[in-house]
Amino acid sequence: MIPPRRRRRFLRPPTDPAFVDAAAIPDVPAFVDNIASNQRGDARFATLSTNAGVRVVSRFLDIWQPLTEIVDAGAPAPANGSFPAVVQSTWTGLPNDGTPGGAVLNSAVHTANIQFVVNETTTRTQAQADAAYYDDRRGKGYSVADGMGPLTSAWRTASQQTTTITSIPADATTILYNDTGNNVGVGTSSGNTSFGQVVDLLTAMGNNASTEPAKRFYKYARPYRWSTSVVVDPTLVPAESTAPATDGGYISGHEAEAMRDSMTMAYVLPERYQEMASRGLELGENRIFAGMHSPLDVISGRMFALAAAAANLSDPNNATLKSAAFAQAHAGLMQLTNTTPATFAAFAHSGTAATDRFADYATNKADFIRRMTFGFAPIESTDAPPVVPKGAEVLLETRFPYLNANQRRVVLKTTELPSGYPVMDDAEGWGRLNMFAAADGYGAFYGKVTVSMDASQGSFSASDLWRNDISGTGKLTLQGSGTLKLAGNNTWSGGAQVSGGVLEADSPKAFGAGDVYVGAGGVIIAASSPVTIVGKYTQLAGTTLELDIDGTGAGQLRVGDQLTIAGGTLHVKFVNGYAPKVGDTIDLIDGNGVMKQFTTITVDGHKATPAYMPTGVSVHIDS
Repeated sequence: MIPPRRRRRFLRPPTDPAFVDAAAIPDVPAFVDNIASNQRGDARFATLSTNAGVRVVSRFLDIWQPLTEIVDAGAPAPANGSFPAVVQSTWTGLPNDGTPGGAVLNSAVHTANIQFVVNETTTRTQAQADAAYYDDRRGKGYSVADGMGPLTSAWRTASQQTTTITSIPADATTILYNDTGNNVGVGTSSGNTSFGQVVDLLTAMGNNASTEPAKRFYKYARPYRWSTSVVVDPTLVPAESTAPATDGGYISGHEAEAMRDSMTMAYVLPERYQEMASRGLELGENRIFAGMHSPLDVISGRMFALAAAAANLSDPNNATLKSAAFAQAHAGLMQLTNTTPATFAAFAHSGTAATDRFADYATNKADFIRRMTFGFAPIESTDAPPVVPKGAEVLLETRFPYLNANQRRVVLKTTELPSGYPVMDDAEGWGRLNMFAAADGYGAFYGKVTVSMDASQGSFSASDLWRNDISGTGKLTLQGSGTLKLAGNNTWSGGAQVSGGVLEADSPKAFGAGDVYVGAGGVIIAASSPVTIVGKYTQLAGTTLELDIDGTGAGQLRVGDQLTIAGGTLHVKFVNGYAPKVGDTIDLIDGNGVMKQFTTITVDGHKATPAYMPTGVSVHIDS
């Protein structure tokens, strides 16, 4: 018999760390506070230090020195107070015409930037060319709406989106197509009472979000003007600007608008969060396939889009609108798809590869990571501390309604890309944000991480899945009544405590490398191939352990250290068609030194007798 003092030690939860992790706001001017300065034609906002839109993508100055560091390409402006007049630049937009046009400061990156476009435009398939044409000519809001997958038709019906770009020109001599559709749809002012606030929010996201100031500051030519080896899609040759001096490539306006629209759609419909983020980056690559933009143009457009979306979502003037848009998006789409709050999320992911090109999670994840850097190697240190911009947490507000603002910042902090990539190490941190990974929850636990979920709120508050590989030394505590599913190859070492709700293991190493403690009211589910708990497993009275057994090892619990059962319920379910026979003995839990027993054991569909051994627990199927 184990002495009482030692027994009490085994019944203790993992020690709470002494701190809660945070992501400090960088001590630099914040885009979300200064978005209104993103103007051209105003001498007050013509410089790097005075224009937030120019500043957010300014690490390009490590690669390229524009002819003048001022917003002056085709944009003269009168003096304004103490700010001198802006004189129109002499930049021609033609880098090889023999006139001064700026200077390449990092030839390796610049050369790779243009060569990437050469490679993609000379090897593109017809399908890639067609996609590039549509994404070039159609309204960006209309284009990216197909990232909704099974919800696309309903979304376009509800928003009343239209396009006039419905076919590919037969040859390159066809006149330039201009989409005269309505892009994001019909808003409330035009009579769309059931979905108009969604459209109004998409429109509001464009406030102060023009890329023209940055284009006219950096004065970096489009790739086909840098190299004749770039093959512009023949159907888009008529779209080439005849005014190159005001047609810079850096930054991509198409990508900035598309990613901004995609993230706004993800905000109001987080059930398709990763798919919409993926669609935003896909449009960016289609700009490269078109021959119209380079990778650095597209990367900067993505950065700018995140900043603009966060700024406008954070604007107090949009607080009521964004809440109403979220509600309208769900009510309107549920009505059109004949779904309910209980079935909507499943319908949103009911497509197949044939009907939803974003249906495959692994493909989306790989493409997203690739498109964040387009294969550039780091050019600086890769171990700089993570940086999270002020206000960026709003981008996850609806995706993680059960986390507070600081926790959402830490999610961004623990999932962002390493430092060192060209143009992406901006001082605020927009370049390194990985919104696909962030939508999969924490990437690491440091300090005390307390998650409280309220199942009565429905949606993600009732049940959520975190798929990242969670590292770190912190401790996870789950409270409330919701279900948190962990599916990563997790290594965090501070342990897990379930004080309420359900913590579900959907991968063998879901519970990390520490102890697992199930306190009163808590539930643990092992729903994967044998689930390993590296440390101790302790279960108290008033708790439940559910093991989903499939006959091949799934659902078994393997405890590396002390196994302490001090009451509670063991619920054995049989899944994936597995049906044990009378007389079978099923191993359930491996561990060391069982203390006491479960209060109740339920085996679905059978009567069974438990067997408690020094090395674990099994059940014998009696009938």
